[in-house]
Amino acid sequence: MNEAKRNEWADAAWFKATFSDHGGGCVEVAFGKNWVGVRDSKDPMGPTLRFSAAEWNAFLSGVYAGEFDLM
Repeated sequence: MNEAKRNEWADAAWFKATFSDHGGGCVEVAFGKNWVGVRDSKDPMGPTLRFSAAEWNAFLSGVYAGEFDLM
């Protein structure tokens, strides 16, 4: 990741779900004033996805509605 990208996320407070302590693949999330960042917890210096608050809320609505259930 280049220096400009690293600085963009420098003040972000990243967290992951407590369930993720049980192993497996995990993501971390950080909330800004008008954005939500998502990254791989095993590669914090790797790529980060950035979503608007509206995009994040639409995603969560789909999760709660079961739109992404695999079964």
